[in-house]
Amino acid sequence: MVGSLQDYVTRQAERRPQATALVDGEVRETYEVLEARASRLARLLRERVGRGDRIGLLLPKSPAAIAGMLASLKAGAVYVPLDPESPAARLEKILRAAECRILLASPPAVPLLRQLLPRLDQALRPDLLWMDEAPTDAGDLEATFREADAAALSSEPLPGGGGGDDPAHLLFTSGSTGTPKGVIVAHRNVIGFTRWANAYFGVTENDRVSCHSPLAFDLSTWDLFGGFAAGAEVHLVPPQLNLFPGRLVDFIRAHRLTQWFSVPSLLAYLARFDAVQPGDFPELKRIIWCGEVFATPALRYWMERVPHASFTNLYGPTETTIASSYFAVEAPPLDPSAAVPIGRACDGETLHILGPDLESLPPGEVGEIGIGGAGVTLGYWRDPDRTGAAFVSLPSQPD
Repeated sequence: MVGSLQDYVTRQAERRPQATALVDGEVRETYEVLEARASRLARLLRERVGRGDRIGLLLPKSPAAIAGMLASLKAGAVYVPLDPESPAARLEKILRAAECRILLASPPAVPLLRQLLPRLDQALRPDLLWMDEAPTDAGDLEATFREADAAALSSEPLPGGGGGDDPAHLLFTSGSTGTPKGVIVAHRNVIGFTRWANAYFGVTENDRVSCHSPLAFDLSTWDLFGGFAAGAEVHLVPPQLNLFPGRLVDFIRAHRLTQWFSVPSLLAYLARFDAVQPGDFPELKRIIWCGEVFATPALRYWMERVPHASFTNLYGPTETTIASSYFAVEAPPLDPSAAVPIGRACDGETLHILGPDLESLPPGEVGEIGIGGAGVTLGYWRDPDRTGAAFVSLPSQPD
């Protein structure tokens, strides 16, 4: 039984070393190469961080970013994905809150770093590590070390690292006008969802799954670790394709994807531009969405054009790890105004409709949704008041 997220890749590298783990444009990286890269980098990081220290990832979605995630976990640290498209003011708040010891970055981040780092007091300024190649225009951006410094280190699997109840990553949500909230996600939270989802959807080593969401958004967590758990190929979707419906559907066709997972607004956008052809994507087996309401007319559009795929709505906030409930849409809804239900709880999760005193309400009553079980995360980072208000113990609930 896998007890830590990094073990998924280690296991695949041992069993199927030459199988493709990541596809990024023309680059195909095998499980063996990804495991070796992460292990070398982890040894470099372990010389500088302790268990539970935070490592920031200011990297575009790329093999370098995925290696940084795995290396952080192998070193026993907690990774903090930072969206390079975010403004410096938001990233400053996240770095202040997380107190990252090390910041992994790549050359495209140079202009952002020039805005970001001067905002931080010297005591809060993380050591900088250049992934891939060191930039030629870094100027006064002093890097403590580079990924190339790990080249001579062993690529053998690194024992230890985090797992189980240990935090795996901090995901900072909202905060566009206020203070971002850091949700503490444990290894066991992601492993629990991955175990259920891979079994329910039948993900196998023959799958080619999308990784569409930004790495700072929790949908990408299952894209990556669900794919790695199954030994599938994970295809990194370039974010710039979101602006070009024709190019995005061409990506799905060219990569012969078997699984697509995204927010429904992206699917609705493709429907609005009529980008999908009848019978399109013949190898696409499942279309899954989460995070928003999927308008029924757009859902009908997809189901009529890709009738061979299954369609599933997932629901759940970041605080309960990716999703907590699911609903399989068996046929195109007849009523264009009908809402798609959130369905039933995933295995290991519980859903209750609660009244003002946190008591379970009978069917037909209106209340708040209470979620319990394996997906409930460890709370908000260094915010006991907010954690206490949202992460509560319920009175005994009837079965």
